[in-house]
Amino acid sequence: MRFSAVIVAAGMGARAGPGEAKQWRPLAGRAVARWSAEALLAAGADELVVVIGPDQQDRAAAAFAGLGRLKLAIGGAARSDSVKAGLSALSGADDAIVLIHDAARPLLKVEHVRRLLDALLSAPAGILALPLADTLKRDDGAGRIVATPSRAGLWRAQTPQGFRLGPLKAAYAAWPSGEEPTDEAIVVERAGGEVALVPGDPCLAKLTYPEDFAMAEQLAGATRTMRVGQGLDAHRFGPGDSVWLCGVEIAHSHALVGHSDADAGLHAITDAILGAIGEGDIGDHFPPTDPKWRGAKSDQFLRHAAGLVAARGGRIVNVDVTLVCERPKIKPHRQAMRERLAEILGLDLAAVSVKATTMEGMGFTGREEGLLAQAVVMVDLPA
Repeated sequence: MRFSAVIVAAGMGARAGPGEAKQWRPLAGRAVARWSAEALLAAGADELVVVIGPDQQDRAAAAFAGLGRLKLAIGGAARSDSVKAGLSALSGADDAIVLIHDAARPLLKVEHVRRLLDALLSAPAGILALPLADTLKRDDGAGRIVATPSRAGLWRAQTPQGFRLGPLKAAYAAWPSGEEPTDEAIVVERAGGEVALVPGDPCLAKLTYPEDFAMAEQLAGATRTMRVGQGLDAHRFGPGDSVWLCGVEIAHSHALVGHSDADAGLHAITDAILGAIGEGDIGDHFPPTDPKWRGAKSDQFLRHAAGLVAARGGRIVNVDVTLVCERPKIKPHRQAMRERLAEILGLDLAAVSVKATTMEGMGFTGREEGLLAQAVVMVDLPA
Protein backbone atom coordinates (compact mmCIF):
# COMPACT_ATOMS: atom_id res chain seq x y z
CA MET A 1 0.00 0.00 0.00
CA ARG A 2 1.35 3.41 -0.96
CA PHE A 3 1.71 6.03 1.75
CA SER A 4 3.43 9.23 2.78
CA ALA A 5 4.71 10.12 6.23
CA VAL A 6 5.39 13.11 8.45
CA ILE A 7 7.88 12.98 11.32
CA VAL A 8 7.36 15.66 13.95
CA ALA A 9 10.80 16.74 15.17
CA ALA A 10 10.47 20.43 15.99
CA GLY A 11 10.22 20.35 19.80
CA MET A 12 12.88 21.07 22.40
CA GLY A 13 12.18 18.14 24.76
CA ALA A 14 12.92 20.04 27.97
CA ARG A 15 12.03 17.07 30.20
CA ALA A 16 14.85 15.03 28.63
CA GLY A 17 17.39 17.03 30.61
CA PRO A 18 20.14 19.47 29.63
CA GLY A 19 21.77 19.38 26.24
CA GLU A 20 20.52 19.58 22.69
CA ALA A 21 16.95 18.69 21.73
CA LYS A 22 16.33 14.98 22.26
CA GLN A 23 15.56 14.24 18.60
CA TRP A 24 19.14 15.19 17.65
CA ARG A 25 20.90 13.32 20.47
CA PRO A 26 22.83 10.19 19.50
CA LEU A 27 21.24 6.79 19.97
CA ALA A 28 23.56 3.86 19.19
CA GLY A 29 25.62 6.18 17.00
CA ARG A 30 22.81 7.88 15.06
CA ALA A 31 20.54 10.81 15.80
CA VAL A 32 17.25 9.79 17.41
CA ALA A 33 15.22 11.30 14.54
CA ARG A 34 17.20 9.39 11.91
CA TRP A 35 16.00 6.04 13.26
CA SER A 36 12.37 6.73 12.36
CA ALA A 37 13.28 8.27 9.01
CA GLU A 38 15.23 5.15 8.03
CA ALA A 39 12.38 2.86 9.08
CA LEU A 40 9.72 4.79 7.15
CA LEU A 41 11.88 4.91 4.02
CA ALA A 42 12.59 1.19 4.35
CA ALA A 43 8.83 0.58 4.61
CA GLY A 44 8.38 2.30 1.25
CA ALA A 45 7.20 5.85 1.98
CA ASP A 46 6.57 7.73 -1.28
CA GLU A 47 7.12 11.05 0.49
CA LEU A 48 8.73 11.70 3.84
CA VAL A 49 8.56 15.13 5.46
CA VAL A 50 10.48 15.85 8.66
CA VAL A 51 9.23 18.92 10.50
CA ILE A 52 11.99 20.73 12.37
CA GLY A 53 12.45 23.92 14.36
CA PRO A 54 13.37 27.17 12.57
CA ASP A 55 16.97 27.06 13.82
CA GLN A 56 17.58 23.33 13.31
CA GLN A 57 18.40 23.12 9.59
CA ASP A 58 22.12 22.44 10.06
CA ARG A 59 21.49 19.84 12.74
CA ALA A 60 18.89 18.12 10.61
CA ALA A 61 21.16 18.12 7.54
CA ALA A 62 23.83 16.29 9.56
CA ALA A 63 21.36 13.86 11.11
CA PHE A 64 19.81 12.86 7.78
CA ALA A 65 22.95 12.89 5.63
CA GLY A 66 22.66 10.31 2.86
CA LEU A 67 18.87 9.92 3.12
CA GLY A 68 17.97 11.52 -0.17
CA ARG A 69 14.25 10.76 -0.22
CA LEU A 70 13.06 13.18 2.44
CA LYS A 71 12.38 16.88 2.70
CA LEU A 72 12.35 19.28 5.61
CA ALA A 73 9.58 21.62 6.71
CA ILE A 74 9.67 24.29 9.41
CA GLY A 75 7.30 23.73 12.29
CA GLY A 76 5.49 26.04 14.66
CA ALA A 77 5.33 26.77 18.36
CA ALA A 78 2.86 23.95 19.07
CA ARG A 79 2.93 20.33 17.93
CA SER A 80 -0.31 20.79 15.98
CA ASP A 81 1.27 23.67 14.05
CA SER A 82 4.16 21.40 13.12
CA VAL A 83 1.85 18.61 11.99
CA LYS A 84 -0.10 21.03 9.79
CA ALA A 85 3.16 22.30 8.29
CA GLY A 86 4.13 18.73 7.46
CA LEU A 87 0.75 17.98 5.89
CA SER A 88 1.01 21.12 3.75
CA ALA A 89 4.36 19.91 2.41
CA LEU A 90 2.85 16.68 1.06
CA SER A 91 1.68 16.44 -2.53
CA GLY A 92 -0.76 13.54 -2.20
CA ALA A 93 -4.46 13.55 -3.08
CA ASP A 94 -7.14 13.77 -0.39
CA ASP A 95 -7.54 9.99 -0.28
CA ALA A 96 -3.80 9.38 0.07
CA ILE A 97 -2.65 7.67 3.25
CA VAL A 98 -0.39 9.66 5.55
CA LEU A 99 1.31 8.42 8.70
CA ILE A 100 2.19 10.87 11.48
CA HIS A 101 5.06 9.84 13.72
CA ASP A 102 6.87 11.37 16.69
CA ALA A 103 10.64 11.59 16.26
CA ALA A 104 10.96 10.79 19.98
CA ARG A 105 9.81 7.20 19.29
CA PRO A 106 12.97 6.02 17.48
CA LEU A 107 12.62 2.22 17.58
CA LEU A 108 10.10 2.08 14.77
CA LYS A 109 10.24 -1.05 12.61
CA VAL A 110 8.97 -1.83 9.14
CA GLU A 111 6.60 -4.39 10.65
CA HIS A 112 4.93 -1.67 12.75
CA VAL A 113 4.26 0.36 9.60
CA ARG A 114 2.90 -2.65 7.72
CA ARG A 115 0.64 -3.57 10.63
CA LEU A 116 -0.86 -0.10 10.59
CA LEU A 117 -1.22 -0.04 6.80
CA ASP A 118 -2.99 -3.42 6.88
CA ALA A 119 -5.55 -1.97 9.30
CA LEU A 120 -6.13 0.99 6.98
CA LEU A 121 -7.32 -1.37 4.27
CA SER A 122 -10.62 -1.62 6.15
CA ALA A 123 -10.57 1.41 8.47
CA PRO A 124 -10.53 5.14 7.62
CA ALA A 125 -7.90 5.81 10.31
CA GLY A 126 -5.87 3.90 12.85
CA ILE A 127 -3.24 4.23 15.54
CA LEU A 128 -0.74 1.91 17.14
CA ALA A 129 -1.66 1.46 20.79
CA LEU A 130 -1.09 -0.79 23.79
CA PRO A 131 -3.67 -1.90 26.36
CA LEU A 132 -2.91 -0.69 29.87
CA ALA A 133 -1.35 -3.35 32.06
CA ASP A 134 -0.51 -1.34 35.18
CA THR A 135 -2.96 -0.40 37.90
CA LEU A 136 -3.92 3.27 37.71
CA LYS A 137 -3.95 5.70 40.62
CA ARG A 138 -5.23 9.25 40.92
CA ASP A 139 -3.64 11.59 43.43
CA ASP A 140 -4.78 14.73 45.16
CA GLY A 141 -1.95 16.85 43.87
CA ALA A 142 0.07 16.35 47.03
CA GLY A 143 1.21 12.76 46.42
CA ARG A 144 -1.68 10.98 48.16
CA ILE A 145 -3.90 8.44 46.40
CA VAL A 146 -7.53 9.44 46.21
CA ALA A 147 -8.86 6.94 43.65
CA THR A 148 -8.04 3.80 41.67
CA PRO A 149 -9.68 4.17 38.25
CA SER A 150 -10.57 1.11 36.24
CA ARG A 151 -8.17 0.40 33.39
CA ALA A 152 -10.80 -1.58 31.45
CA GLY A 153 -11.00 -0.34 27.88
CA LEU A 154 -8.04 2.02 28.27
CA TRP A 155 -5.15 2.07 25.81
CA ARG A 156 -1.80 3.86 25.54
CA ALA A 157 -1.65 5.71 22.23
CA GLN A 158 1.56 5.43 20.21
CA THR A 159 2.70 6.57 16.80
CA PRO A 160 2.66 6.20 13.84
CA GLN A 161 -0.97 7.16 13.45
CA GLY A 162 -2.50 6.72 10.01
CA PHE A 163 -5.17 8.75 8.21
CA ARG A 164 -6.41 9.88 4.81
CA LEU A 165 -4.79 13.19 4.00
CA GLY A 166 -7.95 15.15 3.13
CA PRO A 167 -10.03 14.20 6.18
CA LEU A 168 -7.09 14.84 8.52
CA LYS A 169 -6.55 18.33 7.08
CA ALA A 170 -10.30 19.04 7.38
CA ALA A 171 -10.35 17.81 10.98
CA TYR A 172 -7.47 20.13 11.88
CA ALA A 173 -9.25 23.03 10.18
CA ALA A 174 -12.29 22.37 12.40
CA TRP A 175 -10.28 22.09 15.63
CA PRO A 176 -11.15 24.92 18.08
CA SER A 177 -8.50 27.57 18.58
CA GLY A 178 -6.97 27.86 22.03
CA GLU A 179 -6.95 24.11 22.67
CA GLU A 180 -3.91 21.97 21.85
CA PRO A 181 -4.59 18.36 20.78
CA THR A 182 -2.33 15.69 22.22
CA ASP A 183 -2.30 13.60 19.03
CA GLU A 184 -3.96 13.35 15.62
CA ALA A 185 -6.45 10.69 16.68
CA ILE A 186 -8.26 13.08 19.01
CA VAL A 187 -8.48 15.65 16.21
CA VAL A 188 -10.19 13.13 13.93
CA GLU A 189 -12.37 11.80 16.77
CA ARG A 190 -13.68 15.29 17.56
CA ALA A 191 -14.55 15.74 13.89
CA GLY A 192 -16.68 12.59 14.02
CA GLY A 193 -14.14 10.25 12.43
CA GLU A 194 -13.62 6.60 13.29
CA VAL A 195 -10.16 5.53 14.45
CA ALA A 196 -9.14 1.88 14.79
CA LEU A 197 -6.81 0.56 17.47
CA VAL A 198 -3.89 -1.45 16.08
CA PRO A 199 -1.61 -3.51 18.37
CA GLY A 200 1.52 -1.50 19.12
CA ASP A 201 4.85 -2.46 20.64
CA PRO A 202 6.46 -1.64 24.02
CA CYS A 203 9.68 -0.89 22.12
CA LEU A 204 7.93 2.12 20.59
CA ALA A 205 8.14 3.93 23.91
CA LYS A 206 8.58 7.68 23.75
CA LEU A 207 11.89 9.15 24.92
CA THR A 208 10.79 11.73 27.49
CA TYR A 209 13.11 11.63 30.50
CA PRO A 210 16.91 11.21 30.76
CA GLU A 211 16.59 7.64 32.01
CA ASP A 212 14.64 6.66 28.88
CA PHE A 213 17.79 7.00 26.78
CA ALA A 214 19.66 4.31 28.73
CA MET A 215 16.87 1.81 28.10
CA ALA A 216 16.66 2.79 24.43
CA GLU A 217 20.40 2.23 24.01
CA GLN A 218 19.97 -1.36 25.20
CA LEU A 219 17.01 -1.98 22.89
CA ALA A 220 18.62 -0.32 19.88
CA GLY A 221 21.30 -2.96 19.54
CA ALA A 222 18.69 -5.67 19.03
CA THR A 223 17.00 -3.84 16.14
CA ARG A 224 19.97 -3.57 13.78
CA THR A 225 22.37 -5.89 12.01
CA MET A 226 25.82 -5.31 10.53
CA ARG A 227 26.76 -6.74 7.14
CA VAL A 228 30.09 -6.75 5.33
CA GLY A 229 30.56 -6.76 1.57
CA GLN A 230 33.66 -7.02 -0.56
CA GLY A 231 34.34 -5.89 -4.10
CA LEU A 232 37.12 -6.55 -6.58
CA ASP A 233 37.73 -4.87 -9.92
CA ALA A 234 40.59 -4.71 -12.43
CA HIS A 235 41.18 -2.82 -15.68
CA ARG A 236 43.98 -2.95 -18.22
CA PHE A 237 45.93 0.07 -19.36
CA GLY A 238 45.42 1.49 -22.84
CA PRO A 239 46.09 4.66 -24.80
CA GLY A 240 45.47 7.89 -22.92
CA ASP A 241 47.00 10.45 -20.61
CA SER A 242 45.08 10.05 -17.32
CA VAL A 243 43.26 7.54 -15.14
CA TRP A 244 40.24 7.90 -12.87
CA LEU A 245 40.63 6.32 -9.44
CA CYS A 246 38.19 6.74 -6.53
CA GLY A 247 36.60 9.70 -8.29
CA VAL A 248 39.87 11.59 -8.85
CA GLU A 249 41.55 12.12 -12.22
CA ILE A 250 45.30 11.46 -12.16
CA ALA A 251 47.70 12.35 -14.98
CA HIS A 252 49.42 9.21 -16.29
CA SER A 253 51.12 7.79 -19.34
CA HIS A 254 48.11 5.56 -20.04
CA ALA A 255 44.38 5.42 -19.43
CA LEU A 256 42.33 2.56 -18.05
CA VAL A 257 40.22 0.66 -20.57
CA GLY A 258 36.59 0.02 -19.74
CA HIS A 259 32.99 0.50 -20.85
CA SER A 260 32.55 3.42 -18.44
CA ASP A 261 35.36 5.63 -17.14
CA ALA A 262 37.02 2.43 -15.81
CA ASP A 263 37.36 3.77 -12.25
CA ALA A 264 38.34 0.50 -10.64
CA GLY A 265 38.21 2.00 -7.12
CA LEU A 266 34.60 3.16 -7.43
CA HIS A 267 33.62 -0.10 -9.14
CA ALA A 268 35.07 -2.18 -6.33
CA ILE A 269 33.32 -0.09 -3.67
CA THR A 270 30.03 -0.28 -5.58
CA ASP A 271 30.28 -4.07 -5.74
CA ALA A 272 31.14 -4.22 -2.04
CA ILE A 273 28.01 -2.26 -1.14
CA LEU A 274 25.82 -4.35 -3.43
CA GLY A 275 27.31 -7.49 -1.91
CA ALA A 276 26.57 -6.35 1.63
CA ILE A 277 22.85 -5.97 0.83
CA GLY A 278 22.58 -9.01 -1.45
CA GLU A 279 21.88 -7.00 -4.62
CA GLY A 280 24.15 -8.75 -7.10
CA ASP A 281 26.98 -6.87 -8.74
CA ILE A 282 27.57 -3.72 -10.74
CA GLY A 283 26.96 -5.51 -14.03
CA ASP A 284 23.42 -6.43 -12.95
CA HIS A 285 22.55 -2.77 -12.41
CA PHE A 286 24.65 -1.20 -15.19
CA PRO A 287 25.17 -3.81 -17.93
CA PRO A 288 28.32 -3.25 -19.99
CA THR A 289 26.29 -4.22 -23.06
CA ASP A 290 24.06 -1.15 -22.62
CA PRO A 291 25.48 1.70 -24.76
CA LYS A 292 24.09 4.39 -22.46
CA TRP A 293 26.78 3.58 -19.89
CA ARG A 294 29.65 3.96 -22.38
CA GLY A 295 32.10 6.46 -20.90
CA ALA A 296 29.79 7.10 -17.91
CA LYS A 297 31.18 8.57 -14.72
CA SER A 298 31.36 5.85 -12.10
CA ASP A 299 30.26 8.07 -9.23
CA GLN A 300 26.66 7.55 -10.40
CA PHE A 301 27.10 3.79 -9.94
CA LEU A 302 28.31 4.36 -6.40
CA ARG A 303 25.48 6.79 -5.60
CA HIS A 304 22.99 4.22 -6.89
CA ALA A 305 24.35 1.52 -4.58
CA ALA A 306 24.36 3.90 -1.61
CA GLY A 307 20.76 4.84 -2.44
CA LEU A 308 19.73 1.18 -2.26
CA VAL A 309 21.17 1.02 1.24
CA ALA A 310 19.29 4.16 2.30
CA ALA A 311 16.06 2.85 0.78
CA ARG A 312 16.31 -0.17 3.10
CA GLY A 313 16.68 2.08 6.11
CA GLY A 314 20.39 1.36 6.31
CA ARG A 315 23.60 3.32 6.32
CA ILE A 316 27.15 2.75 5.21
CA VAL A 317 29.38 2.61 8.27
CA ASN A 318 32.82 2.69 6.66
CA VAL A 319 34.69 2.03 3.43
CA ASP A 320 38.19 0.60 3.01
CA VAL A 321 39.68 0.36 -0.50
CA THR A 322 43.11 -0.88 -1.56
CA LEU A 323 44.58 0.03 -4.95
CA VAL A 324 47.18 -2.35 -6.38
CA CYS A 325 49.50 -0.89 -9.02
CA GLU A 326 53.10 0.04 -9.72
CA ARG A 327 52.10 3.35 -11.23
CA PRO A 328 50.60 5.90 -10.95
CA LYS A 329 51.72 6.60 -7.42
CA ILE A 330 48.65 6.79 -5.20
CA LYS A 331 49.97 8.48 -2.06
CA PRO A 332 50.02 12.04 -3.47
CA HIS A 333 46.32 11.68 -4.36
CA ARG A 334 45.11 9.60 -1.43
CA GLN A 335 43.66 12.47 0.58
CA ALA A 336 41.76 13.81 -2.43
CA MET A 337 40.35 10.33 -3.01
CA ARG A 338 39.20 10.03 0.59
CA GLU A 339 37.52 13.42 0.43
CA ARG A 340 35.78 12.56 -2.83
CA LEU A 341 34.50 9.23 -1.49
CA ALA A 342 33.28 10.90 1.71
CA GLU A 343 31.44 13.47 -0.41
CA ILE A 344 29.75 10.89 -2.64
CA LEU A 345 28.70 8.63 0.23
CA GLY A 346 27.89 11.29 2.82
CA LEU A 347 30.43 9.87 5.27
CA ASP A 348 32.80 11.44 7.73
CA LEU A 349 36.34 11.46 6.41
CA ALA A 350 37.41 9.18 9.28
CA ALA A 351 35.07 6.48 7.89
CA VAL A 352 36.90 6.35 4.54
CA SER A 353 40.24 4.61 4.01
CA VAL A 354 42.28 4.50 0.80
CA LYS A 355 45.44 2.42 0.72
CA ALA A 356 47.87 1.42 -1.99
CA THR A 357 50.33 -1.38 -2.51
CA THR A 358 52.36 -2.96 -5.31
CA MET A 359 52.99 -6.57 -6.32
CA GLU A 360 56.74 -5.90 -6.43
CA GLY A 361 56.95 -6.54 -10.15
CA MET A 362 54.89 -9.75 -10.09
CA GLY A 363 51.77 -10.46 -12.09
CA PHE A 364 49.82 -8.20 -14.46
CA THR A 365 49.97 -5.24 -12.08
CA GLY A 366 53.69 -5.75 -11.58
CA ARG A 367 54.20 -5.73 -15.35
CA GLU A 368 52.10 -2.51 -15.46
CA GLU A 369 49.55 -4.09 -17.77
CA GLY A 370 46.74 -2.80 -15.56
CA LEU A 371 45.68 -2.19 -11.99
CA LEU A 372 43.39 -3.76 -9.43
CA ALA A 373 41.17 -2.42 -6.64
CA GLN A 374 39.74 -4.28 -3.67
CA ALA A 375 37.16 -2.80 -1.30
CA VAL A 376 35.48 -3.78 1.94
CA VAL A 377 32.36 -2.02 3.19
CA MET A 378 30.37 -2.34 6.39
CA VAL A 379 26.64 -1.59 6.24
CA ASP A 380 24.23 -1.13 9.14
CA LEU A 381 20.69 -2.36 8.32
CA PRO A 382 17.41 -2.96 10.12
CA ALA A 383 17.37 -6.47 11.54
